[in-house]
Amino acid sequence: MTVDEQQTGPTEWGAREDVGVGPWPGAWPEGDRYDPELLADGDRRNVVDAYRYWRREAIVSDVDARRHPFHVAIENFQHDHNIGTVVRTANAFAAAAVHIVGRRRWNRRGAMVTDRYQHLLHHEDVTGLAEFAAAKGLVVVGVDNRPGARPLETAELPRDCVLLFGQEGPGLSAPAQEMAAMTVSIAQFGTTRSINAGVAAGIVMHAWIRRHADLATAW
Repeated sequence: MTVDEQQTGPTEWGAREDVGVGPWPGAWPEGDRYDPELLADGDRRNVVDAYRYWRREAIVSDVDARRHPFHVAIENFQHDHNIGTVVRTANAFAAAAVHIVGRRRWNRRGAMVTDRYQHLLHHEDVTGLAEFAAAKGLVVVGVDNRPGARPLETAELPRDCVLLFGQEGPGLSAPAQEMAAMTVSIAQFGTTRSINAGVAAGIVMHAWIRRHADLATAW
């Protein structure tokens, strides 16, 4: 089930004139991927230069052709404010999809409107996520700093997987821990008991990128 897209959030960079590019100079380029309104008024969106002036649907279609086979899931039982950051990072690494488990609504401000280009799915509970993963042949990898977890630094992350993150503070719920085929933890050396969930998600996603991604396709 697709996450409700009617939730409010910031526009892409607002109406600022000091970001992006202005109107297309000279004769307009041909092709259905270009948006006439953007060509005429300029493109101030939060997108890489390669996608300037493209329609949103064209951008999503292009990314779909080269998305990575890992998914990201985060439990949302306490309106976790880190979800926006997780979505933005998943978009940067071209994750197949981001799954919101629990509450449907989440604060989109941290996503910086990248959720417009990232596939988002919702599951009422971890059982729904488990069923999705099984149907797609995905290994569920829990991320939690708890006894018995494998160090991320030495673990072998599966290529086709779901990286599952818990709430800020309590970590993965008991049902999530039980459904995970493996659990990894991030090595820490200071005094804090846990790393911010948004930061942890970025670290683990990048670990997957370092192991499996074709870096020649990066921007």
